[in-house]
Amino acid sequence: MQNNFSYPLKLEDMSASTKHYEFQATPSELQYITEVLKVPEVKSFKTTLDVTFDKPQHMVIVKGKIDSLVEQISVISLNKFTQKYQINFARNYDTKLSSAQQRELEEFEDINADIPDVMENGQIDLKAISMEELALELDDFPKRKGETFNFTPDFDTESDKPQNPFAVLEKLKK
Repeated sequence: MQNNFSYPLKLEDMSASTKHYEFQATPSELQYITEVLKVPEVKSFKTTLDVTFDKPQHMVIVKGKIDSLVEQISVISLNKFTQKYQINFARNYDTKLSSAQQRELEEFEDINADIPDVMENGQIDLKAISMEELALELDDFPKRKGETFNFTPDFDTESDKPQNPFAVLEKLKK
């Protein structure tokens, strides 16, 4: 599948002053995002990003906001519904960190530590970053607001209690 939603930004095009970027997905890009996210439909997708290169710290800082409407299928009612997403995020990219060094940091650092991401080939893809942030926010088991699952068993819950393995021996004694 060809990436139809991409905006690569090279390290040499970044500066210490914050640059502002704004993207509104076109109909063909919405189709691509829908296919990648494996949802019934992404109805709208807009992202605004601020990118700053902190050269002394060799860090690229990306701060962004996403506004998106995504059609999903409720796991409870199996009906389609539209969910609005408004996501604020921030990511740091270390310009000198390799993938191997990042894995090593992940092994030894606290799980809650903010480990920077790796820049691939000296660039980052602003649209791909935004799409990934939306993917991280999607619910694995989507349901409409207020929907609840009511389970009514087809069996007697009283007889479903764990059995003592020695209960059979008790019956043999009698």
